Parts: sequence; structure tokens; C-alpha cells
Amino acid sequence: MHTKYQIIKIHPPFRHSSTQKQFQIYRYNPETPGIQPRMQTYSLQNHGPMVLDVLIKIKNEIDPTLTFRRSCREGVCGSCSMNINGKNSLACTTKIPAGTDVTIRPLPHLYVVKDLVPDLKGFYKQHEFIKPYLIKKGKQTPSRENIQMPEERKKLVK
Repeated sequence: MHTKYQIIKIHPPFRHSSTQKQFQIYRYNPETPGIQPRMQTYSLQNHGPMVLDVLIKIKNEIDPTLTFRRSCREGVCGSCSMNINGKNSLACTTKIPAGTDVTIRPLPHLYVVKDLVPDLKGFYKQHEFIKPYLIKKGKQTPSRENIQMPEERKKLVK
């Protein structure tokens, strides 16, 4: 009996960067009075492909005081949003550019809690105010999931 096999392409394993790269990272700790916000430079090689990989490597191997947010690592939650080389983006989905140093700062439109962690109180307050979800009239606490019927959907999409 002959078995058919499907031919699949196997990608080579990821190779860490072997070239030395400079990462300038914004540092600020409100618990140390007298020290102003500053940029601190880290030199790395053998790091992963994404900016988040570098931040994790720095925190785990070089400077455990570096503070930043992260969660899903898939570009869904937005926890790792920051300003990378002058562009607001997610550290988990931003590849490290070849040939240039990388500058990492907190989001420019928010107050900074510490290092790369922005204060999200204002964001959550606005989010609560605008209520970006559907609100059903009548019973406020449903006993089960609110299922939308096709007729109800047609009323929303015209």
C-alpha cells in the first residue's frame, strides 16, 4: 500500500542578530527625586526580531529596573504601545530595523508613570464615557448572552 505525503516547506529556525545594536530607552522613576527623565543606551547583540524581545532581554539580563507593559504578544491588546523611532506602535509587532539604532520612548500624549509605562486613567475615563458598545433598552442585567437576530442586525447596517 502506497501512502501519499504532502510536501511542506520547512523554514529555517530564527537566527538571532549577531551584530551589535544600540537601543536608546527613555528612563524615568518618580520614586528617585532629583533624577530627571533621561535616555539610557543599551548595546545588544543576539536579540530577537521584535522590539519587545529586546525589552524583555534587557529586563531579564541587563537591567531589571526597566519597566514596561506587555500582555498578549500578538498585537491585539495594545499593552506594549510606545513610541519607537518616532512612530507610535506596538513593541510586539514592530521589527527591529536593520542598520540603525533604535529609540524607544513612552507614548507622547500621555503622562508617564515610570519608564515606558503611560498613565491610562484618562484613557479609561474617556472609554467609560463614550461607551463603545451596544446598549440594549429595557432589562439592564441579562440572564444570558444577548443574541442578535438577523432582523436586528439589518436595522444597524443600512
